[in-house]
Amino acid sequence: MDLFWTSLRFTSLLVEAQTVIGYRVLGLSGIWSIPDREKRRMIEEKPPAFMEAAFAANIAAMSGSAPHKVMEAAMEPLEKTARSNRKRLAKRGLKR
Repeated sequence: MDLFWTSLRFTSLLVEAQTVIGYRVLGLSGIWSIPDREKRRMIEEKPPAFMEAAFAANIAAMSGSAPHKVMEAAMEPLEKTARSNRKRLAKRGLKR
């Protein structure tokens, strides 16, 4: 059952990430309102988030956690980043 919940969290992360990509594509095409710095932010936010995810997964693995717990530890920083991006971009709305 633990693997089911981990898979559900992973699916949620995928949906949030895809939503962020959608907002950004709409923004870059002039349909959605995005801040001017969004292009730079798209690139700058990834290395720290993935480094944090790798570090968390390594800590979990080295401490003997179950595989699904290692995956959850890796997903947590990515979920946080994707969720905050989705919320931030969703508030902006269509460009007028």
